[in-house]
Amino acid sequence: RLSLEEVLEWSQSFEKLITSKYGPMIYKMYLKTEHSDENIDFWLACEAYKKITSQRKRTSTARKLFKSYIQPQAPKEVNIDSPVRRVIVRNMKEPTETCFDEAQKIIYMHMERDSYPRFLESKFYQKLKHSLQNNDNNSTEN
Repeated sequence: RLSLEEVLEWSQSFEKLITSKYGPMIYKMYLKTEHSDENIDFWLACEAYKKITSQRKRTSTARKLFKSYIQPQAPKEVNIDSPVRRVIVRNMKEPTETCFDEAQKIIYMHMERDSYPRFLESKFYQKLKHSLQNNDNNSTEN
């Protein structure tokens, strides 16, 4: 269950938000309101991708990631620079567990610098905090 403590920790750092139990899911809900949830989707997909041990599965997952997020005009294209994109294109011949690392770092920085501060200021986050604070107050009064 989502706790006030967890939600308050998210304001300490982007790292705390993205590595907490419910943070990525809540952050994704917020990003959907901004129409920029491809960033968190890509970041989470990269985290899962790094854990793949089978070369066959890695290759097929790398292709899916490439088609969904990296190739120009991809359905959920992420904002990375062309040198990084070119390296990934080369890496697609023999995908390794690190072939998306540079792109993932860039997307992490985009989120940390751009959407994370907006998230903390948003009505979305403020309402969530207030509803949990009210729940805490109600439970201590009973």
